[in-house]
Amino acid sequence: MSTDRSPGTDAAPGKEPTPVADAAPGMDTAPMLDVDPLLDDPATRIIVCCGSGGVGKTTTAAALGVRAAERGRRAVVLTIDPARRLAQSMGIDSLDNVPRRVKGVDDSAGGELHAMMLDMKRTFDEIVEAHADADRARAILENPFYQSLSAGFAGTQEYMAMEKLGQLRSRDEWDLIVVDTPPSRSALDFLDAPKRLGSFLDGKFIRVLMAPAKVGGRAGMKFLNVGMSMMTGTLSKLMGGQLLRDVQTFVAAMDTMFGGFRTRADATYRLLQAPGTAFLVVAAPERDALREAAYFVERLAAEEMPLAGLVLNRVHGSGAPQLSAERALAAAENLGERGIVDQGDGNAGVRGSTAASPETPRTPQHPDAVDGVGQLTAGLLRLHAERMQVLAREQRTRDRFTALHPEVAVTEVAALPGDVHDLAGLRAIGERLATGQASPPDPSPSAPSPSA
Repeated sequence: MSTDRSPGTDAAPGKEPTPVADAAPGMDTAPMLDVDPLLDDPATRIIVCCGSGGVGKTTTAAALGVRAAERGRRAVVLTIDPARRLAQSMGIDSLDNVPRRVKGVDDSAGGELHAMMLDMKRTFDEIVEAHADADRARAILENPFYQSLSAGFAGTQEYMAMEKLGQLRSRDEWDLIVVDTPPSRSALDFLDAPKRLGSFLDGKFIRVLMAPAKVGGRAGMKFLNVGMSMMTGTLSKLMGGQLLRDVQTFVAAMDTMFGGFRTRADATYRLLQAPGTAFLVVAAPERDALREAAYFVERLAAEEMPLAGLVLNRVHGSGAPQLSAERALAAAENLGERGIVDQGDGNAGVRGSTAASPETPRTPQHPDAVDGVGQLTAGLLRLHAERMQVLAREQRTRDRFTALHPEVAVTEVAALPGDVHDLAGLRAIGERLATGQASPPDPSPSAPSPSA
């Protein structure tokens, strides 16, 4: 299914698009997403964190894994994030294709946490080694076309993420698998790419390349000789002679395995539709991220996949929400013009205070000191006005999403100043995921500074 879309519209493919900018702002009536019942439910076996790139999927997946483990689940987090921040946050020197036990997790409730990072090529190699004899496996692994395909062919990462998810689930060693989906150009690639790669590996092009090997005897070869010569001649011009030979060698070696690719992809796709799976769409309160989230919500509904809700990351808050941007800017302008700073002599005291008696001497203030205080205050007021404008813009963006999808439960996570660097930070994110806390906590020397 194509994922091409026109800018500025929100619609699933095949539906009439709804312009985001023109959507009526919705009231803040979205149901609250409570992740704790989801994590505690033994029927929940897979949680998939999906969304566009750069919205905090990896941190969200890791925080969910930590919270689930400390609430008694035996959990494993599968991440596909190349930045390897997850390993650092969990105190693991390196993550690889094998689940590793995370130390420091509170196991008093009987849970434990493992983590792993998808090694795309290693997963592909494991498939080859598991479904081919030693000689054929070696021929495939050494084939130049296979090495290119397994290392970076379009859709390979998403396909291998599906493969690894299927492997983990079939082993039945964990109560809960939390999946951090690949940082794709589009969130929909996680659903579409495995089908595309499976279709390629089991498609007509591959079958044509396999045809000469499947037709036995001289008669068959004579029958195909002219047509195949014309086709391979054309392909040689398009692909290059050496590449075509590498592809044909690869196809001949993989002949017995092709059917399994689509079968496994279909099986994992059905697993994603099963009642034990829950999707969490992760987004930032920004137009593009929420537009991707809207597409994904509609796609999940079309594919009958279970959606748990939306995690809205990096939501800004304010310690003085009662002071509007307009009032703050007006006050800053007055300060800039010295309109409310008493610099001269006289009895004009602070508004609301008792007037100074003539006998009470006034302490003179140096004009430079007064100017400095006024400029500092005006600067702080302008910063507050900018923050309030950001809050208003984020709320409008969220309201548009809510107006289009009022049935989607939402939880918010505050935009915090630091980066996640330890388990304490992941626990703090987990708390905010559970409570929907959109405002940062009061700062204290011991408070962690995680970023969602």
